[in-house]
Amino acid sequence: MKKSIKPSPKCDQGGGQISDERRRGGATELLDLIVIGAGPAGLFCAASASGDGVKVLVLEKKRSPGRKLLVSGSGRCNITHDGEIRSFLDHYGDAGRFLRPALLGFTNRDLVAFFEDRGLPMIRMEGGKLFPETQRSRDVLEVLVEECEAQKVDIKGGKTVTSVEKLGEGEVEGGGRFLVACGDERHRSRLLVIACGGRSYPATGSTGDGYSFARSLGHSIAEIGPALTPVRIKDYPFSKLAGISLTSASISIFRGKKVKEQNGDVLFTHQGLSGPGILDLSRSIRAGDVLRVSFVGDKNREDLEQWLRDRSQKDGARNLRSVLADLGLPARLAARVLEIVEIPQDLKCASMTREMRIGLVDRLSGFPLVVEELGGFDSAMVTRGGVSLKEVDSKTMESKLVDGLYFAGEVLDVDGDTGGYNLQAAFSTGILAARSILKRLSDQEGAQ
Repeated sequence: MKKSIKPSPKCDQGGGQISDERRRGGATELLDLIVIGAGPAGLFCAASASGDGVKVLVLEKKRSPGRKLLVSGSGRCNITHDGEIRSFLDHYGDAGRFLRPALLGFTNRDLVAFFEDRGLPMIRMEGGKLFPETQRSRDVLEVLVEECEAQKVDIKGGKTVTSVEKLGEGEVEGGGRFLVACGDERHRSRLLVIACGGRSYPATGSTGDGYSFARSLGHSIAEIGPALTPVRIKDYPFSKLAGISLTSASISIFRGKKVKEQNGDVLFTHQGLSGPGILDLSRSIRAGDVLRVSFVGDKNREDLEQWLRDRSQKDGARNLRSVLADLGLPARLAARVLEIVEIPQDLKCASMTREMRIGLVDRLSGFPLVVEELGGFDSAMVTRGGVSLKEVDSKTMESKLVDGLYFAGEVLDVDGDTGGYNLQAAFSTGILAARSILKRLSDQEGAQ
C-alpha cells in the first residue's frame, strides 16, 4: 500500500464572487464529477463513481486526504458495527428512517467484504465494534486511496474551495452545470458531491465549509452543534471520583419536562460526565438541561426504597455504606453520596431515619446534575445538524432543490451513536450517491 499522496501546489486562498468574464473563460476541462472533501464519504463516492471513462476530481483543503479518518477511534478506526443492519436504524436518532435506503443498499457486511477483498480483514472487538485487524486507521485510508488511484480518480490536496456555483444552460462552454472555485483556480463539472464533513475536529479540515456551499445553493442547514461529546457539569460534586464508571446507568434529560431517557455506561471525569451513555445522548443535551443519573441500575425509586427497608430489618447491624456495595455501587461513590445527603459514613442500617432514607433514595435513583456546557467541536467526535434531510432524496442522495447536486457523509443532518455507526453512514451514503451518479451519466450517454 502507498503511504501518502503528493499534494498539488497550494492554491491562492483569495475568495469573493467570480466575475462573469472570469468564470466563462478560465475554467479547466469539463469533468463528469467533482467531489469536495477527501474523507471516507468523499473518497468512497469518488472511487465508486469512477471507471469507464468517467472523469472524477476530488478537491481536499488539507495537503493529504483523510485527516479526520486517521484520528478515528484513537487511530484504530472503529469502521462499523457487527449485527443485523436493520438494527443500525435505531442508532441515528430521527435520521434513521432517512438512512434506511443507504444502509440497506450497502450494509456493514458489504463494507467488511470491500476491505477484506483488498487485503484488510476486520476483527470484532468489545461490544460488537469492528476494527481493521491491524487496528490502524492509516491502513483503511490507504485502501481507499489505492482504490481511487486504481479507478483513475484525480485527488488534489491543498485545495481550499472558496465558492460553488450552479450555472445556467450555455453559461459555460461544454454544458458544465457547476463551477467550483479554489481562489483563482476554477473547475467545472456536470455533477457535484459535497462531502466536506461537519465541524468536529476542525484541525483535520472539518470546519463546516460544506454548510456554506449548501446554503449558497439554496439549502437549509439544521442547527449545528457538537455530538458524541462529554458534558461539563455546573458545581460538579464528583470531581474527585474521576475514572469511576457505571455500567448501563439510566440517564434522563429534563428541560422543564423529561426530554429523553436511555441507558448506557457513564464515566465520571474531573469536570463532568462522559462514557458511551453520555456521548450517545449528547446530541439531545443542551446547556442548562438537568441530567438525572441513576446509580442503581434498573431499580426504580419505589423498589430501591423497599430494598432499603428490607435491609434495615434483616441487616440492621451492618454499616449502611457496606450495604450499598450490594447494589454494585462503587465504594467511593457511595461514600460521596452519603456525604452529600449528610448521612454519617459509619451509620448502621437500623439507625437510618425515614428522612435519611428518602434523601438517599432520591439521590441514588436520579442524581440531578445541571449541564454547564457540552464539550466543543475540538472534542466532539461528530457534528449534529447539517444539510436538511427534507431537501435531499434518501434514495439517491441527490438534492431535491438543485439538479445534479449530491451530498454524502457528515455534512448531512445525520449523526450516529458511538460504535462505528457514523463511518458506516459515511460509506453507505457515499456509495448510494455514486450509484445514482453512474446511472445518471449512463442515461445521459445513452440519450446522446
